[in-house]
Amino acid sequence: MNASEARYGGGVTLLLFLFIFLPLLAVLLNVVLPGLFFGQVQATSIGLLGEIFHRPLWRQSLFNSVMLALGTATLGTIIGGLLATIRARWDFAAARLLDLGAWVLLIAPSFMIAQGWVLFASADGLVNQWLGWSWVTSFIFQPMGLVFVMALSKFPLAYLAILAASEWSMKQFGYAARLNGATPFTVWRTVELPLALPAYAAGWTLVFMDTVGDFGLPAALATVYKFPTLTYSIYSAIYQSPVRFDMAGVLAFYLVLILALAMALLMAVQRRARYDFLNARAVKLQKEKPRYAWACNLSIIAFLLVSLGIPVGTSAAVSVLKQTGGGFVAENFTLDHYRELFAGQTGDHRYLHYLEGMSHSLAIASATAVFSMLIGFVVAYVLTFTESRLKPMLQLFSIISLAVPGVVLGIGYIFIWNQKWLEPLGLHLYGQPSLLVLAGIAGAIPYAVRVQLGAFGNLSGTMLKAAAIQGASVFARMRDIVMPLVRQSLLIATLASFGTSVFDLALASMLRPANYSLLPLVIDKAFEFSRYGYATAATVVSCVSVVVIITAVHGLGRLAWKWLDRNQAGRGWRDR
Repeated sequence: MNASEARYGGGVTLLLFLFIFLPLLAVLLNVVLPGLFFGQVQATSIGLLGEIFHRPLWRQSLFNSVMLALGTATLGTIIGGLLATIRARWDFAAARLLDLGAWVLLIAPSFMIAQGWVLFASADGLVNQWLGWSWVTSFIFQPMGLVFVMALSKFPLAYLAILAASEWSMKQFGYAARLNGATPFTVWRTVELPLALPAYAAGWTLVFMDTVGDFGLPAALATVYKFPTLTYSIYSAIYQSPVRFDMAGVLAFYLVLILALAMALLMAVQRRARYDFLNARAVKLQKEKPRYAWACNLSIIAFLLVSLGIPVGTSAAVSVLKQTGGGFVAENFTLDHYRELFAGQTGDHRYLHYLEGMSHSLAIASATAVFSMLIGFVVAYVLTFTESRLKPMLQLFSIISLAVPGVVLGIGYIFIWNQKWLEPLGLHLYGQPSLLVLAGIAGAIPYAVRVQLGAFGNLSGTMLKAAAIQGASVFARMRDIVMPLVRQSLLIATLASFGTSVFDLALASMLRPANYSLLPLVIDKAFEFSRYGYATAATVVSCVSVVVIITAVHGLGRLAWKWLDRNQAGRGWRDR
């Protein structure tokens, strides 16, 4: 490894340390040394960690988060595993619809899905007003009902993990077991289940981690149902008077501890996984036509109508109704909520300034997407084509952000970037939109790195070595060789980062500048103040706008690549 490669490796490692690991370290240090980041270091407070078992709110928040995560992970994995098995083994018309629905749920912001369920199932919601089914309200707004709702929105994580493992045929092992007298159940218990167990464990862990760190559901429930969780209690501790950094630090410590234990469990299962069945004779499972294809299609469509149709359809319906209890009749339809979005600020409520919030969020998401793509590109290059000794650290930092919830990352950013000694240096970023960009980059880097690592894995390092022998610098190799070959993945990484950053409610709530409107807060605050028509209209317009932007940019990018390729081909022909 030459000095230039070492500089690039050291530079991106330092960036990831500042963006991701340092904020997390600050949260953990504040538990041990409270007041460290505010110039008033107090005595070591390890004993404060034990207070979570004596303070009712702290204890209940911990219990609710663990219970919700365990239940959701278990039910979500059962649902995802069943759907993945059906999808891998059978060929039916609704299969692609199932894939599309899973990806929509995976990408959709959790607080928007949760708001749709609240509008559907609350006491004055659609199901109660229109059908009089009060039992739905009683079922949803209790712990097991919340597990049900969360499982319906989080199951795609388990579905995709298990589907990837279920597409390989293991029939030869089953045949061998049957020849030795094994029953079908014994074959499943001793052959198929052990081989699939790592995939189920990965799916369970992913659902568990995503649920325990979720901020959207508690934020949506706060208006109708008291269900404190670690994430929402951390947020409340920061934005109450007086500010309770001790409470936020302790709850964040336990949240990180739970996530660390979940990751340790996943790594332990993966170490015991068997991959030797994927040898040269391994073949993909041949999908068969189910005997009752119509029943399979009908079941999948019904499931998607419940898991995706209820929250999305409810939000769309409420956005065009004058009164939710007025029914779908002509005189109850209105477009006033949509007109109000574009009318500017409404009364004295700054949180309703939709256009301002939309422009701010799009600008922040755009900056986040570009910078995360560039940093992810360099990280992927260092991990793939160099022998940097910092590669293990880079891998660690790029994965940590996947497990650290936005509220924990937000607290760390407050601790780090709210220091008075940073003011003379012009780096006192707390209360500035630039801090939202930095935090957004931290959250988007893991996705940008993973997308680009997949493309880099298909490239040969031979041409890079040849270019290096000819004197090309590392920057020239990245710009002139690697970037043109992986340009499609760069565009996808940029758009993925953009889409996830626009609706990041956790970071927007934790790091919002004073009197600065942001799209997720516009929707969340309107919902909190029972402006349901306004909130749902904003949700519909925002989601459609983001999809249109992503689709348009992706299409323009493909046209630009074709134009460049034609021009290069034309120049090459003329040079002959």
